[in-house]
Amino acid sequence: MGNGEWHADDPRVDALVYELIGAVADKWTMIVLETLDEQGELRFTQIAKAIPGISQKMLTQTLRRMERDGFVTRTVHAVVPPRVDYRLTPLGESLGEAFCGVWMWAEAHLEKVAAARTAFDGAALSSVPHQS
Repeated sequence: MGNGEWHADDPRVDALVYELIGAVADKWTMIVLETLDEQGELRFTQIAKAIPGISQKMLTQTLRRMERDGFVTRTVHAVVPPRVDYRLTPLGESLGEAFCGVWMWAEAHLEKVAAARTAFDGAALSSVPHQS
């Protein structure tokens, strides 16, 4: 892995990896995963408060997709008004652990990425012809 040449013998594994990367690379999924990992079981409203900028519709869609993929469990309590709690499953926790490496990489390389972006942006600005 790392050189782009690794593929599973079973094409279903490749398909699942590509699907999961598409779903998990979604910023809201990653943020919900991190929020539940840090805070444990939370109500829908608690998750919404913990994630600034997420709409109720987007949070609902994200949680449904995560539940379908087996990353979260949804528990409905028969009270009035109904209370719904979400918790990471062991599968969701293991996915969070797998992506922990991305945060570690970002922390270790933050300054290099920032310097590369600054250099690129400066070069792009200096190569733009001036309009008169």
